[in-house]
Amino acid sequence: MTEPPPFHVLAKPRGAICDLACAYCYYLDKEALYPGSLFRMTDALLERYIVQTFAASHTPVVTFAWQGGEPTLAGLAFFERAVALQERHRPAGVAVANTLQTNAVSLDDDWCRFIREHDFLVGVSLDGPEHLHDAYRVDKAGRPTFKRVLAGLERLGRHGVEANILTTLHAANVLYPLEVYRFLRDTLGARYLQFIPIVERVGAEGVSARSITAGQYGAFLIAVFDEWLRHDLGRVFVQIFDVALAVWYGQPAGLCIFEETCGRALALEHTGDLYSCDHFVDPAHRLGRIDERDLIELVADPRQTAFGQAKRDALPRYCRECEVRFMCNGGCPKDRFALTPTGEPGLNVLCAGYRAFFNHTDGPMRRMAAALRRQDA
Repeated sequence: MTEPPPFHVLAKPRGAICDLACAYCYYLDKEALYPGSLFRMTDALLERYIVQTFAASHTPVVTFAWQGGEPTLAGLAFFERAVALQERHRPAGVAVANTLQTNAVSLDDDWCRFIREHDFLVGVSLDGPEHLHDAYRVDKAGRPTFKRVLAGLERLGRHGVEANILTTLHAANVLYPLEVYRFLRDTLGARYLQFIPIVERVGAEGVSARSITAGQYGAFLIAVFDEWLRHDLGRVFVQIFDVALAVWYGQPAGLCIFEETCGRALALEHTGDLYSCDHFVDPAHRLGRIDERDLIELVADPRQTAFGQAKRDALPRYCRECEVRFMCNGGCPKDRFALTPTGEPGLNVLCAGYRAFFNHTDGPMRRMAAALRRQDA
C-alpha cells in the first residue's frame, strides 16, 4: 500500500462532552451523532489507535493530539494508560509527543504533575481579560469561567508547565486587540498565542451575531502585529505570524488552513469513527472506523484525497489571481461560503481581513525572511 502523506489526528476520548457550554462552540452539537453513547473511548480502542498510529507514521517523532469537548473528562487514569501503551508499542528510535487542548477548569495538582512528568504540550482556551472572556465562555449553568481558567493556568505554572493560549476572536473581544494582547502578554506572561476567528454560518451566506467580520479580523491582526513587531519580536510567538514568516522564508505553512490542499488533519471520535476534519464531523465526511479498517487505509482513502484536493480545485478565479494567494490559499474550506465581487461562489468570508493583514505585513516579513537567510548562510 502507498504510504499516506504526513497527517495528524485529533483524538476525542470523550467526544463532544464538555463541562462548559461556550456559546460559540462548534463541537457540542456533535453529541447528537451518538444517541445513547456513554461517550468514553474504551481501553481496547485506545490501544488500537496507538498501535495504528505508530504503524501509519514514518517520522522520528509521533504526536498524539487530545481534544474534545473537554479531553480531561476522560480522567487521569485514561491518560496514564495512554502513555503506558505508547511506551509499550513505541518502535525503537521513535519519540512520542502528546498535546492536550483544555479549558483548564478541572486541572488539579495531580493533573499538573502528570502533564509535567510526561512533557505534554498544553493549550488553554482563554479569550482575554475577565469581562471579554466571560462574554461567551460560560459553564452549563451559564456562570462565568474566567477565574476557574486562571486558577488552572496558575496551577500549571506552579508545576513548571508553560501553556499555549488559544484565544477565539468573537464579537465581544475583536474590537479590543491591544487590550487582549497586552493582557495575555503582560498579565499572564504568555509567550505562545493563537488567535482563532469565530465564523458561525447562518443560512447560505450569513453569519451569527457572535461572528467577526473580515474587516474586524484584519484590523485585530494588524494592531497586534504592529505591537508585536515593536516590542516582542523573538520573545512572543503568535501562530499566524510564525506561519506567515515560514512561507516568506520558503517553507510550508505548516497550518492546514493556509496550505494549498488540506485533508491531513483528521478527527477521531470516541467510537473509533474517523472523520475528514475536525470541522467536518458529519455523516458525509465519516471515513470509517479504525476497528474495522486500519488508520493507514482510512487516511489514504480516495474520499479523503478528494476532500483535501477540493480546497485547491474549487478556489474561485478571484482567489487564484489574488496577490496573497501564495500565503492564504483561500483559507479554511469551512469559511468559504461567500461570493466574490464577480459572483463566483467559494470566497472565504474573512478574505478582506486576510488580504489586509498579509499586505500590511509584506514588507516586515520580507525583511525578517531575508535576515533569516543571511543568518543561515
